[in-house]
Amino acid sequence: MRDLGAPGLNPVFGIAGFKNAGKTTLVVDLVREFTRRGLRVGTVKHAHHAFDIDHPGKDSWLHREAGAREVIVASARRWAHVRELEEGPEPALEELLEHLGPLDLVLVEGYKRDAHPKLEVRRLETAREPPLCLHDAGIRAIVSDDPHPEVAVPVLPRREVPGIADFILRALGIPTAP
Repeated sequence: MRDLGAPGLNPVFGIAGFKNAGKTTLVVDLVREFTRRGLRVGTVKHAHHAFDIDHPGKDSWLHREAGAREVIVASARRWAHVRELEEGPEPALEELLEHLGPLDLVLVEGYKRDAHPKLEVRRLETAREPPLCLHDAGIRAIVSDDPHPEVAVPVLPRREVPGIADFILRALGIPTAP
């Protein structure tokens, strides 16, 4: 596996945690914050089940339903590529990151078992497992509004999105700018 912090690759930082911890909400808040600061941000989200970006009846959906293994939909403003894996293996995060263009930062939601640097999002009311940081050196801090005296990593207040953004940028060696 390549070092995801190697020169020439987009800087990668993950947001991990268990179900209903608030990962997606934090990623959305961080994307807004980084974009406000003028950074070009990309995201990769891991889904644990079948998902679809198409809707029944749309042309691209009809193409896939007819048997197309890959479909590209393109316009003057965006494009999307859907590839059916069938019985093939799930692509590794590293492989997915290679499809991204040049960005200032890539936030990865999920992929909690991968080795990239990440934050762990925790909410006591949904936490049934011990903190990931107890067994994962990639966890740089916990984001939570609850105390976590059992951990050695910093605990960042969830409501302090600018501070969380600064933490990520410092961890990646990217200059922080308001």
